[in-house]
Amino acid sequence: MDAQISAGDTAWILVCCSLVLLMTPALAFFYGGMVRRKNVLSTLTMSYIFMSLIGVQWVLYGYSLAFGPDIGGLIGGLDFLGFQGVGAEPNIAYAKTIPHQLFGSFQMMFAVITPALITGAFVERVKFKSFLLFSLLWATLVYDPLCHWVWGQGGWLKEMGVLDFAGGTVVHIAAGFSALAFAMVIGARKGYGHVPMEPNNIPLTVLGTGLLWVGWFGFNAGSALGANGVAVNALLTTNTSAATAGLVWMLLSWLDGRPSTLGIATGMVVGLAAVTPACGFVTPLAAMVIGAASAPLAYYAIRFRERHKLDESLDVWACHGMGSAWGTIATGLFATVAVNADGANGLFFGNPAQLGIQIVAVMVTIVFSFGMTYVLAKVLHVSIGLRVSPIEEDVGLDISSHGERSY
Repeated sequence: MDAQISAGDTAWILVCCSLVLLMTPALAFFYGGMVRRKNVLSTLTMSYIFMSLIGVQWVLYGYSLAFGPDIGGLIGGLDFLGFQGVGAEPNIAYAKTIPHQLFGSFQMMFAVITPALITGAFVERVKFKSFLLFSLLWATLVYDPLCHWVWGQGGWLKEMGVLDFAGGTVVHIAAGFSALAFAMVIGARKGYGHVPMEPNNIPLTVLGTGLLWVGWFGFNAGSALGANGVAVNALLTTNTSAATAGLVWMLLSWLDGRPSTLGIATGMVVGLAAVTPACGFVTPLAAMVIGAASAPLAYYAIRFRERHKLDESLDVWACHGMGSAWGTIATGLFATVAVNADGANGLFFGNPAQLGIQIVAVMVTIVFSFGMTYVLAKVLHVSIGLRVSPIEEDVGLDISSHGERSY
């Protein structure tokens, strides 16, 4: 098929761009409500700043590294530096019916939110300048190469046949296991396990959850890159997984005492993360299974982390890393070409090899993102330092880092 701009597809992906960008302030609210009052602005800022930081990095060179002409299956070439050659005509390698600039812009919104997810690991104790440098390095050395491997034309995981519809590996596993690595390097918050660290504003977190859910329709359904049946299926499976995971989490917390509002919101986000790699390849009933299984997996991963006294503060690893690792593997079980002719069948539809490919992708993503992040964080820790001083931590990062109060 020759490349030809579709007004309907273009309009839909323009809307999805806006929805995915909305997810970054939504994440800021989601995280901001869970920290102590003295660190609300700091936590909000660590999400919001990516709209500026990656908004510039992506145009200058990030898009080129991720989606430029392939070099050895590992990285994109520098042909698209500064968005040169990224214009109004479609790039038929990626999307035949929308402008190349729109594809690049849509992918930018993914690049913005992914490092923002990691911030949940080190809230309330990280130096702002160290955080900024880490984030720029992480986007360049972890996100951009991984994005090329899975989605870039010629990327080695893409060539292997990995199915990742909207970012199970590239976004959620990468962010989740990077969060775990960073938390191990920076250490626990002062007084962790002894001093109460109650959320300052659960309604803010609930608002963030709702906005994330809405934005996720752009994230997942938009990854069809057209206004078509696959997009509709992705939207429905996304909603179904989130709904199921929220219910299951509610039941789990009820069994442990009372149905926690914060827990229900967390469960919903877990269901959203879990179905992200699968949403364009599986049926709504399969999405229900994916969501139902993701909730106890993340729920007990949090318990495991707490027992081992690891202060990965807002549970990015358990919710995004573990949830989407399951979702990526589940894609190898439930995927069917009846949903998406451009995908593949999974184990339950007669293709056990797909399950093996998905497991390889999960393992590669975990090893690469955890390893690179651990090294990056360690180097910064011994050079410029990752943590604020104990006095700054006591005062709170709103005042000590930004000179402002949230309330």
